[in-house]
Amino acid sequence: MNYGRYSFEIPKVESKTLDELSIISTEQTKLQNGDIIFQISKSSQSKAIQMATNSKYSHMGIIYEINDEFFVYEAIQPVQITHLNDWIERGENSHYVVKRLINSEEVLTENAIEKMKEYGKQFAGKPYDIHFEWSNRKLYCSELVWKIYKNALGIEIGQLQKLSEFDLSNKVVKDKMKERYGNNIPLNEKVISPAAMFESELLVVVEDNL
Repeated sequence: MNYGRYSFEIPKVESKTLDELSIISTEQTKLQNGDIIFQISKSSQSKAIQMATNSKYSHMGIIYEINDEFFVYEAIQPVQITHLNDWIERGENSHYVVKRLINSEEVLTENAIEKMKEYGKQFAGKPYDIHFEWSNRKLYCSELVWKIYKNALGIEIGQLQKLSEFDLSNKVVKDKMKERYGNNIPLNEKVISPAAMFESELLVVVEDNL
């Protein structure tokens, strides 16, 4: 399935051979299409996200299997599909946790996965949203995953919140908010956080490499 210049085919790899990338294969793991993967990002905003949401994890994406390899569809800069091993290496200490719908055998059928990909393709190549706005012009990581599950399958993973509901008292958070919004913080903006999705009762842990 083609997403403009992004495609659900194995991307050409110049710096590493395909064998070097295939650290995690379908024969070595229990991962499946539609699984949700979490990590601790090394980005400049990661600590602020952790503090504001009282969560260890600050970045996430959806796993898709393509030609016996795994990739992560994620909202970074821009929204794109990334080889799973490259995605894991980007995280702090290469740590990750994978979660899955509790009723995935009934819900995540081949047809459902195609619906998710088809809906999600409209976001490929769109910029990362540093202001966490609830629009489709730009997207942040948890927003991408939430909207794909909600609009493709009708499943809401995690509860939407207002920005004002997060802990904005820490200096790290205050500084980042000041940097992003100045004195006009949109406290009523609708937000879905990685923490809310990680803690959802609809998900169970599949893999944790700690």
